[in-house]
Amino acid sequence: MIIGIALSISASVLFAAMYYYTSLLTPLDGEQIFGWRMLLTVPVMTIFVLAWGGWDQVAKIAGRLLREWRLWIALPLSSALLGIQLWLFLWAPLHGRALEVSIGYFMLPLSMLLVGCLVYRERLSKWQRLAALSACIGVAHELYQVGGFSSASLVVALGYPCYFVLRRAARTDCLGGLWFDLLLTLPIAVGFATSGIDLDRLFLDNPQLALLIPLLGLISAVALLSYVLASHRLPLSLFGLLGYVEPVLLVAVALLLGERIGAQQWLTYIPIWLAVGLLAAEGIHKLRHSATALPTA
Repeated sequence: MIIGIALSISASVLFAAMYYYTSLLTPLDGEQIFGWRMLLTVPVMTIFVLAWGGWDQVAKIAGRLLREWRLWIALPLSSALLGIQLWLFLWAPLHGRALEVSIGYFMLPLSMLLVGCLVYRERLSKWQRLAALSACIGVAHELYQVGGFSSASLVVALGYPCYFVLRRAARTDCLGGLWFDLLLTLPIAVGFATSGIDLDRLFLDNPQLALLIPLLGLISAVALLSYVLASHRLPLSLFGLLGYVEPVLLVAVALLLGERIGAQQWLTYIPIWLAVGLLAAEGIHKLRHSATALPTA
């Protein structure tokens, strides 16, 4: 479980880094950044899958496509659910919808916790119950401030739980399944990356993009890899609660970019940070318990 927690936190750090990184990719817009991200993430992810011995998983899923007609529905649906989230993450900050999406990420761990308890009958530890209660206070206050749920918030809060439940039900919750999810986004990614843009002029006028865009693909691939591996190693409820690390880091990125937390927002962020602290304390406690339980020579 410790490895799963480390992978989840690593993914959150990388996603937050990518949130800031997109500000360096001017003059690309959200759709173009998404397109380039996917076009470069798939080759990097393919290298990871080959290097980590995950190609057998790709082959097994490909073989199942010959026998299971339901997989022809599940895989495109799974890819669409993931693709929408990856696009929304890059599109929202550039179109004045960042607040709505951030609320969705605040709601997401609670919705995943609820799915874990109701669908998979997972039980929460005392630390996790306290973290969930604290997070609920922060989310409730944020909803009170904004006045309700937007469509962007609901896409995040409901889309990701559906994605992970579908992957487990279809038995594609592995590196091979993620590879197929990303592969199926390529037709749309090509359209987004090349729409309304002169590629020769783009790189001639902005030579730094020749380095920044490939690096975006590397960051994206490692972040997604860590995120999906964490989802496979952790109970869905704990995995959902660890999702609060990401919006906290996104707030830190926003502060680095010059934004400020208003006085009325502290009641949102303090309970959220407390929830993250409780989860961190539980992880440290389990790590120490594991260390003391090791046999001595």
